[in-house]
Amino acid sequence: MNTGNKPAGDAPKGEFVITRVFNAPRDLVFRAWTEAEHLARWFGPKGCVIGVSKLELRPGGVFHFSMRTQDGTEMWGKWVFREIVAPERIVLVNSFSDAKGGITRHPGSATWPLETISTTTFAEEEGRTKVTVRWSPLNPTEKERSTFDSSHDLMKIGWTGTFDQLEAYLAKKS
Repeated sequence: MNTGNKPAGDAPKGEFVITRVFNAPRDLVFRAWTEAEHLARWFGPKGCVIGVSKLELRPGGVFHFSMRTQDGTEMWGKWVFREIVAPERIVLVNSFSDAKGGITRHPGSATWPLETISTTTFAEEEGRTKVTVRWSPLNPTEKERSTFDSSHDLMKIGWTGTFDQLEAYLAKKS
């Protein structure tokens, strides 16, 4: 059951927080978030095809992936895992990347933070799973912080689409 995407009321200023409840067991939702064969089928913006270059699920490990849009544009992303507590929490540093795994700027925004930190929690609720994503810039300049802060509405749209894809994927797996 989708209870919608809800911003959390207790988010520190500048932190983006979004929550969604999925009608799937926590172990399945956690695996969908941490296993390459699952991530490639739901993660990312609607209409993108995800290619998994590398996934090392361990602190210090990397998820390096490509995103190809319908018009053929390709961009790369990179997560560096800081903490993994299965099936409860994942903390990672998120950045745009090049094909070799180097950190790059957002392809559409020269002032997007070079790195962001994300904490995703998975809470069991009577057979369903509440996922909360907390996202903030990591060591930003003032301009990067301002860009991030002013982008919350766009982030909500993006995460809503991504969560919609996850929900549809989980419905096929449950």
